[in-house]
Amino acid sequence: MTRKRMSPRAGHILPSEITSERDYFDKPSPIARRDVLKTLGGGMLASLAAGSVTPATAATERTAKIAGVKPSSRYRLDDVNSWEDITTYNNFYEFGLDKSDPARNAGRMKVKPWSVEVTGEADKTGVFTLEDILRPHPLEERIYRFRCVEAWSRVVPWVGIPLADVLKRFDPNSRAKYVEFTTLMDPMQMPGQRRAVLDWPYVEGLRIDEAMHPLALLVVGVYGHWLPNQNGAPLRLIVPWKYGFKSVKSIVRIRFTARQPRTSWNLAASNEYGFYANVNPAVDHPRWSQAKERRIGQSFLAPRVDTLAFNGYADEVSSLYRGMDLRRFY
Repeated sequence: MTRKRMSPRAGHILPSEITSERDYFDKPSPIARRDVLKTLGGGMLASLAAGSVTPATAATERTAKIAGVKPSSRYRLDDVNSWEDITTYNNFYEFGLDKSDPARNAGRMKVKPWSVEVTGEADKTGVFTLEDILRPHPLEERIYRFRCVEAWSRVVPWVGIPLADVLKRFDPNSRAKYVEFTTLMDPMQMPGQRRAVLDWPYVEGLRIDEAMHPLALLVVGVYGHWLPNQNGAPLRLIVPWKYGFKSVKSIVRIRFTARQPRTSWNLAASNEYGFYANVNPAVDHPRWSQAKERRIGQSFLAPRVDTLAFNGYADEVSSLYRGMDLRRFY
């Protein structure tokens, strides 16, 4: 799969033009996030409106229940966010820039049938159906903290499979130092891809030891139900000790590589979005502090809480970065 670099042109949105976290959270209502669309002009609004589908109750209607899910005894947290919090407030720029756009616009995406291409430095490569990937593995519910780089957070009951269990089946070889993940590229289904907000398709990656860590999860559901489209159906990644933009959605390609992948947000603004993207309250984003966060579902007037190193998973993952300067490798 060859990725074409989009050249700047009229209507191109730079990361610096996207509404800052400070401006967004200083507003009294989530609707204020839509101010970012004003930078795009009427053409963008018309394009998104023409290409969007608004299914009845798409934002809150639950998907089908998943049978046989085993709750994790280890990864349990209290104060879980509601289904509505999780499914109506998302960053998924393929469907629009506002937090509510994915729930409104993702209904047109077809998630059946679905397949994933596996390529690169592995002995077993090819195209595998979602059923092929899931069939050997029991599904488990894990409740994880989720921390966005924009300084908001929530607690989510994901349903999935340890990423390592899946990757090992492809027998990566000794040259596989990284794993690259690519999101579906389909502007007809994903109207946000009609504009050069990012260099589509969306690409993210992990170092191989990060990908093999027991916390990394391939996710197919939430709250015991199959993932809604707006949350990255039918297959997404969750890496709970990293900022949310690392947790790529609607995965269609997994590539084992010897070189560090060129990832979407790092390409767009390398000084703002590092490859590692570990949650670190001591390292600010260039445009806002990361020391505190706002919990989704609470009042905008509620005090922010302290951000935890590695999003609270330091005991389990800090050894991955021993000897690294985490201010440099952010």
